[in-house]
Amino acid sequence: MEKKIAEKLSTAAILEQMAEEAAELAQAALKLARILRGENPTPVTEDAAELALQEEYCDVRVCARVLDEHLCLLSGTTWLEYQKMERWLKRMEEKEEK
Repeated sequence: MEKKIAEKLSTAAILEQMAEEAAELAQAALKLARILRGENPTPVTEDAAELALQEEYCDVRVCARVLDEHLCLLSGTTWLEYQKMERWLKRMEEKEEK
């Protein structure tokens, strides 16, 4: 399915979709964090915020799969993801040492 979608859209169109979905994911994550922290009330329930986060996360993952297919990045992405996780873990461990 990713290939069929990737064949129908330009790189620019896929990037626009990814940017839109990533922005929506960011907003959903911020809303849920706001609810979990409880410092700045919102009328959105925790369940609704979690559902919105799941939906936006799924949208970003779908866009990433299409972008991988369109740009033939899948093999390179796996190594880059590993490097990014390794760097993230290193920063957390360095903080624990302080």
